[in-house]
Order: sequence, then structure tokens, then C-alpha cells
Amino acid sequence: MRDEIEKYSKKSVRPFGVNPAGIESHRKYAAKFKFPFPLLSDRDRSVAAAYGALKDDGRRIQRSVVLVHRAGRVVFSARGAPGADVSLPHLD
Repeated sequence: MRDEIEKYSKKSVRPFGVNPAGIESHRKYAAKFKFPFPLLSDRDRSVAAAYGALKDDGRRIQRSVVLVHRAGRVVFSARGAPGADVSLPHLD
């Protein structure tokens, strides 16, 4: 997502990352990899569970991409790291 941020920006998509790490860990990780979007802490994994991003063990997170329309409905959801060319057409 970092490398395709302009494609998301052109569609008025505001990406962010979510995982169970703490805020300080996120700050360091985002700085190290120069993320142009925020990382949010999901310590209890409730967000990951709600969006189907937990692995079978219920603890580990499966990298996933979820696009939520401004109206609040999920328009795209996939495990892995599908790029902008795969996910963004679902907004149209």
C-alpha cells in the first residue's frame, strides 16, 4: 500500500494499518518503513476478528485488505496483499 499511496489518494481512500502491536512499536515501524498512513493498535484483536483477519489459531493476524465505503459497507475484502489495481475497482 505504501508504494501505491497515490492510487489510493486519487480515489479519496484513506488507508491505515491495524495490528496488535503497541503504539510505540507502531511509531518505530512506521518511521522505519516510511509509511504515509497511520498504524492503529488492536491489542485485543477485536478489529481483526470483526473483519475476518484472524488466522485459525485466533491469535495471529493474516494480512488482509478491506475497503469500507463511506456509507459504512464493506466493498472489498481479501486476505494477502492485493494491490490497488485489484481492490480499487470495487469502489466504482
